[in-house]
Amino acid sequence: QVHLVESGGGLVQPGGSLTLVCTSSTSILSINQMAWYRQAPGNERELVASISRGGQTDIVDFVKDRFTISRDIAKNTIYLQMDSLKPEDEAVYYCNAMLFHGTYWGQGTQVTVSS
Repeated sequence: QVHLVESGGGLVQPGGSLTLVCTSSTSILSINQMAWYRQAPGNERELVASISRGGQTDIVDFVKDRFTISRDIAKNTIYLQMDSLKPEDEAVYYCNAMLFHGTYWGQGTQVTVSS
């Protein structure tokens, strides 16, 4: 069982920045891949960024030049740095962990982009 806790969401103006934080209850080196997903009302949950056990990162094209995923192994934590936020980035952002024996989700953190 892996417990994921997200934080860092909130209200930000268009063009602003936020950093989302996801802390795992287990060593992130035991996790095949960690990722950030988001889900806006009425939309399906979509992948935003991922980072593998080996540290390889992948960012989806629609946020590639604005979002960055990183990790702190010692803190069992991954981050999503979001810059130049747009209203269309507004969503609940979820942390995800994929292991051989299962997939786990955090509770989500709301990001609201509004002036």
